[in-house]
Amino acid sequence: MLKYFSRRIIQAIITIFVLLTILFFVMNVLPGDAALLAGDLRMAKNEAVIANIRAKWGLDQPLAIRYFTYIKNLLHGDLGTSYRTSTAVTKLLFPKLINTLKIVFIAFLLAVIVGISLGFIAALNRGKLLDIILMVIAILGISMPRFWLGLMLMYYFAVIKNILPAAGTGNGAFTYLILPALTLSIPMIALIARTTRSAVLDEINHDHVRTAKAKGISQLKVNFKHILRNALTSIITIIGLQLGTILANTVVVEKVFAWPGIGVLVVNSIFKRDIPAMQGCILVFAIGFIVINLTVDLLYAFLDPRISYS
Repeated sequence: MLKYFSRRIIQAIITIFVLLTILFFVMNVLPGDAALLAGDLRMAKNEAVIANIRAKWGLDQPLAIRYFTYIKNLLHGDLGTSYRTSTAVTKLLFPKLINTLKIVFIAFLLAVIVGISLGFIAALNRGKLLDIILMVIAILGISMPRFWLGLMLMYYFAVIKNILPAAGTGNGAFTYLILPALTLSIPMIALIARTTRSAVLDEINHDHVRTAKAKGISQLKVNFKHILRNALTSIITIIGLQLGTILANTVVVEKVFAWPGIGVLVVNSIFKRDIPAMQGCILVFAIGFIVINLTVDLLYAFLDPRISYS
């Protein structure tokens, strides 16, 4: 297993390197002058000022030299300096990343706990009214785009009921996290619930479950030890994929709720051609996806020792 994960880590490093290389060249060959777009310089007519900005950020150097300088700095932990704010990208990223992780963590917990619970309940009540209601709700939850869902939640809870803040971070109160986290989690809850129901129904009909019941083991123990635990392998696959989807959807949700996270930073960096900031954001997302995949593989081995890695 150690050799397998070592190989996966090496593959991950190569993947990140290739991704950043492609991103660097694509962003640097696109039409437009980053010196003009990065700051409030769209109306600037002073060529000397623009030339000084290009020299300051090394934009007057050949593309190959800029690329090797970027890689060298990256290996030393230097992600560069934002063109827009003249702030080190690491300092710019950290508070944004913390804000994003707050809503991602809450959304993930909600999705896993509620999704598995609802799916398990639906499976144990297969064909009954409760099962039908839960699965109809799940289909609706999967079908709703997150930007529309966010606007509807905002309209109901912030405008009509006036019980939750509409957007922003305010004074840092927990209430400001609720709507963004709900918007991220509801489609994931629906998908996990459907996956859990299917996985549990598959396990219910297995011989080991009937054997456990024949031995007189309590129904509660059969449900959790013999059914749910064996169903978790399929469920974790979806959870891992959806956690990656949550990271991607933070871009939309943070924009809807004016949440100052890494998703908003990505959008602003793209429109402003703030190449260092954008590369830093992409690096964070890439590392996040890779960590999620490795964690899922480890959980597979823990839940099912029969799985071998070679």
